[in-house]
Formats: sequence, structure tokens, C-alpha cells
Amino acid sequence: MASLPRQGDPIPSDFFRLIADFTYDWESWLSNDGEVLWVNEAVRRFTGYSPEECLAMKNYPLPLVAEQDRELIANGIQEARRGSTANNLEFRSLHRDGSLCPVAVSWQPMTDQQGRSLGFRTSVRDISDKIQMRELLRLHNEHLEQLVQERTAQVAKLEKHRLKMEKLAALGELAAGVAHEINNPLAGIRNAVALFKRHLPPDVKHYDKLELIDGEIERISGITHQMYQLYRPSQQRATRFSIQKSVNEVVMLSLPLSRKSRVEVVTEFDALQPADPLGADEVELRESEVKQVLFNLIRNAIQASVAGQQVRVEVATTKNHTQVAVQDQGHGIAPNVITRIFDPFFSTKTEAIGQGMGLGLSVSRSIVEAMNGTIDVESEVDVGTRFAVRLPRRLE
Repeated sequence: MASLPRQGDPIPSDFFRLIADFTYDWESWLSNDGEVLWVNEAVRRFTGYSPEECLAMKNYPLPLVAEQDRELIANGIQEARRGSTANNLEFRSLHRDGSLCPVAVSWQPMTDQQGRSLGFRTSVRDISDKIQMRELLRLHNEHLEQLVQERTAQVAKLEKHRLKMEKLAALGELAAGVAHEINNPLAGIRNAVALFKRHLPPDVKHYDKLELIDGEIERISGITHQMYQLYRPSQQRATRFSIQKSVNEVVMLSLPLSRKSRVEVVTEFDALQPADPLGADEVELRESEVKQVLFNLIRNAIQASVAGQQVRVEVATTKNHTQVAVQDQGHGIAPNVITRIFDPFFSTKTEAIGQGMGLGLSVSRSIVEAMNGTIDVESEVDVGTRFAVRLPRRLE
């Protein structure tokens, strides 16, 4: 056995062959005609074939390349025969057992000391880790892009909401100012009507018109009261009460309208769950404001219905939340206006004069959001509309 050369001694050619054979990468030496001259032992790890089998192989190395990549490698061999150099051309090597391995090949021309061509050398290395990292990076980038898109959409949504809130706040301030200015002369008119009624006998002609005027004054007063409520902070305190009892009371208050419209209002109380220290049907909220919201929704549902239809009021509570849904079978809300129904002074009741100023839903949403709740709507034209109010069981 030959001994290792010492530093400075010339290295025998056999040692270079040993170095090449024990190289981790799959090394080959091909002639200018593309004939394989030598293959190192590493080919066995990549392909399952021995160097001797490779030397006897026809069209080496194409049989060791995945069929879909053979044209790519064949073109690369042609380029190498013309003296070109390439790095990291990726393809898939084909193992004897049929498995594929992602690899990358580099080649460069070889010459002797006189510069005569000796063919070209190829080096193939396993890039499985690189492919895996590339895939992880791709997935990471996709995730980042998704996060950016979500955040961008969220920022745009928040900005849109902010602009809307600024607009509604200005509108609310204007509405409160207008309501204040209206209330002063309205109080004078009401007092004057009261004086007329007090000093005129009931049998005077058109005396009944005074009752009509008084009723219209009351309606205007109700509208201005709603205008005050648009963005005025609530002064009410939360109290403990039965949500089931409150719903029943609101349904009773709606009876005159439901009977007049011949629309049946039915209630359904799902399995109610207690929440320490609250009972199964108890909540701790601003009761009169909850009733106002429910009255608005039930009244709207009745007005949207026709004779013989039904309005359902469904109540459900969990440990932390209570939900009241009002479902009608009316004409529904068109998709092009449903996003505007909570805007102040917007109404779908334009065909019915005197039914409202479009403040009920806006006030209701303000009340619900002030109690850390949500109000959602689902509607289908000619099928019906469903409003769902979700509130915490206890208002902190």
C-alpha cells in the first residue's frame, strides 16, 4: 500500500483518483464526443448503479435522469461538448428503485498543460434540503402576503369605518342642534294649542283638528328625541332584569300595531343558560334601552309584513352573551341598500308616508354598540329579513 506523501512532495496520480472517488458529489468525466470516461463511487448513492454499470451504459447519463428532464440534460451535454460552463442546472436523478432525487449539475471543460481539450467534467450534488427550504420559504412568503393582504384590508376597513364615524358624528351633532332649535318653538306651539283646547268648547267647528295638531306635535317631539339619541352618551345605569320578561313586555306593547296589521308576533325562548351570579334568563344591562331596540325591530318587522304573515322573536343565552333575533316574512331588503339601513335618515319606507324618519335603526345600533354588542342583518327579497342583536350578559 502506498504511503501518504509528505508536505512538498509530488502527489502521485493515484491519490488524485482516490480523492475523486471519495468526493461526496456525483462526479463524471466525459470526452468531447460525450462518451463517459470515468464516474466516481458517489453515483451509487444517487442512482443505485455502480461506476462500472455507468461506464457500460448507453447514452450515459440520460438513463439516470427523470424522463421529464432528459431533454434538458441532453441539451446541457451538447453545450458542454462545445466548451461551455454552467452551474447549478437543476433536474431530478432517477434511482434504480424508481425514486427521484432533486439535484443540480455543474460542468466545465478540462484541458492538459498544453491547453488541449480533454473533454469536460460534471459534478452533481443533492439539493433536497435546498428544495425543502425553498418550499418553506415559498409557503412563508405566501403566508406573509396573505397577512399583508388581510392587514391592508383591515386598515382599509378601519379607515372606511373611521371616515363613516366622523361623518355620522358630524351628522349626529347637526341633528342634535336641529332638534334643540326645533324643540323651543315646538314647546311654544304646544302651549298655544293647549290654551286653545282649554278655552274652546268641544262643539266648536274643527275642534277635532286640535287633537290632530297635538298628535302631530307629539310625533315631531318623538323624532327630535331620536335625533338627540343618535350619539348622546347614555345616562342610564345597568340593572339586573329578566330578558324573557322584557321581550314579552315589548311584544305586548306591539300588540295594537300587530292586530291592526293582522300580523302575528310569536316568541321562542331557547334553552337558557345561567351565568353566575345571573339566573338563566337574567341579564345586567340598560333595560329601557334594550326594550327600545327590541321595540324598534319588532315594529319594523310588523310594518314590513303583510296581513297573515308572522314575526318571530327568538331569544337565546349562553354563559356570557344573550341574543335576540327578530325574523319577518316580509318583502325583504334589496342588496343595493342593505349596507345603508343603519345610516341616519335613511329609510326603505318612502312609500308609506309618516312611518318614520330613518332614525330607528341608527339609534338602535348606537345603543347596542354602546353596550359592547352587535346588531347584524340578513335579508332576501320576497323572503324576509332577520335582525340579530347580540349583547353581553353583564355590562361592565
